[in-house]
Amino acid sequence: MFTFCSVVVAAIIFEYSNGFHDAANAIATVVSTRVLTPRKAIAMAAFFNLTGALFGGAVASTIGKGLVDTNIVTMTTVLCAVIAAFVWNVTTWWFGLPSSSSHALIGGLCGAALAAARGDWSVIKWNAGVWPKVVVPMITSPLAGFIFGGLLMFLLFLALHRFTPHFVQSLFGKLQIFSAAWMAHSHGTNDAQKTMGIITLALFTGTKAGRFDHLPAWLDFLKTPVFVLPKWVIVLCAVTMAVGTAAGGWRIIRTLGHRMVKLQPVHGFAAETTAAIIIQSASYYGIPLSTTHVISTSIMGVGAVKRFSGMKWTVVERIIWAWLFTLPASGLIGYALERAAAAL
Repeated sequence: MFTFCSVVVAAIIFEYSNGFHDAANAIATVVSTRVLTPRKAIAMAAFFNLTGALFGGAVASTIGKGLVDTNIVTMTTVLCAVIAAFVWNVTTWWFGLPSSSSHALIGGLCGAALAAARGDWSVIKWNAGVWPKVVVPMITSPLAGFIFGGLLMFLLFLALHRFTPHFVQSLFGKLQIFSAAWMAHSHGTNDAQKTMGIITLALFTGTKAGRFDHLPAWLDFLKTPVFVLPKWVIVLCAVTMAVGTAAGGWRIIRTLGHRMVKLQPVHGFAAETTAAIIIQSASYYGIPLSTTHVISTSIMGVGAVKRFSGMKWTVVERIIWAWLFTLPASGLIGYALERAAAAL
């Protein structure tokens, strides 16, 4: 029971860190364009992250049972996975790098499961889960963000070139509020689901192992013989994500909203709308997408259409390196933690 409580606490801390780490995903552009003040933008993002987190469950199922063999997973494995993701989250947040919380959690889970299986790679569901739902989207979703963000920006340029700058600024100053809200909602439907899946996996493995058999009757709600998201887990993760978002993520907001390219409301609208469509589609099919990757490359695509030479490619390069290292780094941390726990 102590291990399970540790898993829940660690998962909640991770969800909270996910909230402040990824708050920039939804509000960086709306803050940088001065459409909303940081305080109002964070409040809006927190609310719509909450509404998004309360819907769906396909992504949670992918994380909980679609990536590794649940027969090898123990409470300790889940705990090591969450701690590994949290460590990587905080490290990249400290340096202001918008890395993927999703890939950090996935890498931590795969690394810890591999260690629990003593190096047996068959424990990872490569063909059915990791390859089609993690690796391929990790490559295609940033490309889609860049291409479709640029395409939407180009079409907006064609449609708006006859209007005065004042009219365009005023119109998209209002529209960007809606696009930022949609982006925050989409983020909730995808990112909050991952921690729900992890906690449900802990409940499922604990039930199979008989960890909850001798508990008092009032704790029967912990028993999860079938992998189904309990309502209390959904609400707990949704609220925690919202609270974490409310805490803000100012370091990453500065990177996304100011350092890559200078944006106007029309550019922010194009980037947020593009990212929201891609993320919402991925959530429907249970793909644990990196919302960070998508919004970052959408901003890049929009910025490149605006003025290619205006892009600060040294910042972009640092972000790409953080993306590439997230899966292996968090996987290595998860592997090391699981081996250390087994040695105790």
